Amino acid sequence: MSLRTRDALGGRAAIAGIGATEFSKDSGRSELRLAVEAVRVALDDAGLTPGDVDGMVTFTMDTSPEITVAQACGIGELSFFSRVHYGGGAACATVQQAVLAVAAGVADVVVCYRAFNERSGRRFGAGVQHREPSAEGAALGWSLPFGLLTPASWVAMAAQRYLHTHGLTPEAFGHVAVVDRKYAATNPAAYFHGRPITLADHAASRWIAEPLRLLDCCQETDGGQALVVTSVERARDLPHPPAVVAAAAQGAGRAQEQMTSFYRDDLAGLPEMGVVARQLWRTSGLGPADLDVGILYDHFTPFVLMQLEEFGLCGRGEAAAFVAEGRLPLNTHGGQLGEAYLHGMNGIAEAVRQLRGTSVNQIPGAATSLVTAGTGVPTSGLVLTADG
Repeated sequence: MSLRTRDALGGRAAIAGIGATEFSKDSGRSELRLAVEAVRVALDDAGLTPGDVDGMVTFTMDTSPEITVAQACGIGELSFFSRVHYGGGAACATVQQAVLAVAAGVADVVVCYRAFNERSGRRFGAGVQHREPSAEGAALGWSLPFGLLTPASWVAMAAQRYLHTHGLTPEAFGHVAVVDRKYAATNPAAYFHGRPITLADHAASRWIAEPLRLLDCCQETDGGQALVVTSVERARDLPHPPAVVAAAAQGAGRAQEQMTSFYRDDLAGLPEMGVVARQLWRTSGLGPADLDVGILYDHFTPFVLMQLEEFGLCGRGEAAAFVAEGRLPLNTHGGQLGEAYLHGMNGIAEAVRQLRGTSVNQIPGAATSLVTAGTGVPTSGLVLTADG
């Protein structure tokens, strides 16, 4: 089974196109229009037309259905359409779904997209509001009555345990915030372009849910991002060098809940990301030492540290020092803390730019990139490599 063996998807498909809207706090247009704009830009980038597309993948949380986006873009018949659950945990899994379709011959060209007005519309940071009864929502009944109403409050529980376990202070999280904002400061597409921060700035920012400060929390953004996936062979004939999907994986851990997995044996790690890590390394045949850049999902800084440890890039409790010492370039677009919060899809685009050699913060010779999706939830990840 795939939990213990290498799967057959590695090297079967590639990301051939990327496209996005501007990232803002008030887009002034519908989420459908944002999705359509991003898809059209991605197809232009890939040198393809709407008529070439026969597959669509998005998030269950997206308000723009696949067939509606296809119709609005001028895309014709579809042989594959799919959605992935668990919020930001779906980001890399959308690409995995596309790769599955291409590798199985179910579709030739698949577009993955995500679009929302997360700042000017419904703000996730506002916390849980009205929800219809569901089996998934039942777990929240153990947390909501005690004031754990927002994603920040849920993550703060694990963050506090992480600091206690490893004898650290909240400054450990500040290193992630500083690195992300450093790269955002030189990225014209980033909301925080031109605005780097220091550890002192981090420490002076207000508490959101102790031990998380304002600068530990990602933005709320309006925008759209799309990716075009096709076979490696077809991608080689298109305008840009292929970003080959060397491995793609999803993962859920034991006793997994959506953001409130507080009854596990250990709160200082991310078992779901450990599942992803093992499968990515098995399928790609690569390991931590082979990475040139890491694009790690950073809705909250503590979970970046835990991801580094789950992937074996450093020992348990050593991730803050790993980041501070700059041992691996991280989130060279500025991440969701600095560029935009697009549920991780903009991070996949940055990994593609690094492999193309077109990032505004280009890492010389970058040929292998790790990308991860939302943490604290069932999640996903990718290893992307340059062709050849």
